[in-house]
Amino acid sequence: MSGTNRTPPSGQGRPVVAVLGTGTMGEAMARIAAAGVGLRAWNRNRATAEPLADVGAAVCDTPAEACQGADIVLTALANEKVVADVMDQARDGLGGHTVWVQTCTVSPDGSRRLAEQATRLNVAYVEAPLLGTKEPAVAGTLTILAASPQQEAREEVRPVLEAVGTRTVWLDEVGQPSSLKLAYNAWVLTTVEGIAESLTLAGTLGVDPRLVIEVIDDSGLNSPYVQSKGPKMIDDDLDAPSFPLEAAAKDAGLITDTARAAGLHLGIAEVVRERLRLAADDGLGRADVAATYRMSRKAAS
Repeated sequence: MSGTNRTPPSGQGRPVVAVLGTGTMGEAMARIAAAGVGLRAWNRNRATAEPLADVGAAVCDTPAEACQGADIVLTALANEKVVADVMDQARDGLGGHTVWVQTCTVSPDGSRRLAEQATRLNVAYVEAPLLGTKEPAVAGTLTILAASPQQEAREEVRPVLEAVGTRTVWLDEVGQPSSLKLAYNAWVLTTVEGIAESLTLAGTLGVDPRLVIEVIDDSGLNSPYVQSKGPKMIDDDLDAPSFPLEAAAKDAGLITDTARAAGLHLGIAEVVRERLRLAADDGLGRADVAATYRMSRKAAS
C-alpha cells in the first residue's frame, strides 16, 4: 500500500469488525455480520448502539476504543465531514493491518478525499456505497458498489460484504462507486417524485389515486418501488422511514452539485432537490422520502 507499512491480520479466530455508526443501515449490517465476526460498535449516542450487545457486540464509548484490535472498520455515518471527523477520532485505535470500509454516500471527490485520509491513517481503504434501504439492509440483500486502491483489501473484506449483501460490483478506481451511486439515486429520487406527482394529479382531476398504482402494475413500467412507495403515499404511512427524507435531500444536493461541477445541468434532479429541501424545511426530514407526496398535495391545494 503506497505510503504505508502494512502488516497482515493475525488470522487467529474470527475477523474483528468495528462498526462506527449504528443508525438504520449500520445496525442492520452489524446484526447480520455478527454471526461470523467479532463485533465492536460505536455510535455518537451510545444508547443507539446498546441493542447490539444482544448479538455479542462490544459497545464502546469512543471510536478509538471500538477500533482497537479491529481487522475491518466499517463506517455507516451521515456525510463526508462526519465520516472524516470520526475516523480522525479513531486514529489511536487503528492498526497497521486495518481495512476501512466506507459505506456513506458521498461525492466522488469526497471519496477520493477520504481515501487520502486513509493513507494518512495508515489503513487500507475500500469505498463501498450501498444500494438499498432499510428493508434490504435488514434482509442482507444490499447491492454494494466497491473500489479500492489496495487489491489485497478486496479479499479481506469479501466475507463481510457477502454477509450484508447479495451482490458486490467492483469498479476500477476510487470515486467510481460514488459516481454510480449518485446516478442510481438520481433515478430513485426522480421515481419517488414522479409517483408523488402522478398521484397528486389523479386526485386533483377527480380520479382515485389507487387506480394509478393499479394501471402501472399492469404495464411494462411497473416496479417494486412503485408498488411499495405508492400505497404508502396514499395511506400517509410515512413516519417509519426506510429512506429518511433528510438523507434523500442530502443525496439530491450531492447529485446536483456533482453534476454542476462536471458542467451538467440536470433539470429533473434540480426540481427534486428543491422539492426535498422544502419538505425538510416543513418538518418532514425524519419521515420517509415518500413524504414528498405531502408537499405535492400541499402545492395542489
